[in-house]
Amino acid sequence: MVRKPPTADVGARVDVVRAIAAARLEDRGPLMPVLHDVMAEFGYIDHADVVAIADVLNLSVADVHGVVSFYKDFRTAPAPAHIVALCRGEACQSVGAEALYAAARYAAAAGDYGPDTEVEQVFCFGNCALGPSGTIDGRLVGRLDPDRLSALTQEWRS
Repeated sequence: MVRKPPTADVGARVDVVRAIAAARLEDRGPLMPVLHDVMAEFGYIDHADVVAIADVLNLSVADVHGVVSFYKDFRTAPAPAHIVALCRGEACQSVGAEALYAAARYAAAAGDYGPDTEVEQVFCFGNCALGPSGTIDGRLVGRLDPDRLSALTQEWRS
């Protein structure tokens, strides 16, 4: 996903969101497609977007917010520059994923991976034979440990 900066003109953004929602108004069950379209356009769903979508689709703000907050793929803030996603499924747990995840969260909080890095959990990449597995900015890697993860994110600190 291309990271777009937040628009300075909130009114213009809301107009775009309203147009996106209006274009799907005749669809059966338009909420999810509208939310995906807003994510594709802006990279995240702002509270003002939720209000506009609710208005256009004749839903409550609580209904729209509930869907946005339920699904992990919907962001309510701009994405960080870098994302490390680590598997915490059973196969990866058996080869050290829990310790890796804890170490990675600590390192990210300390700024060891550079600025604007997020560590998130996933519960299976289907790469079980090469666990612990993860993705680094969307690229699947296996046999991770804290040292290898640090090496793979070295360029972010430059």
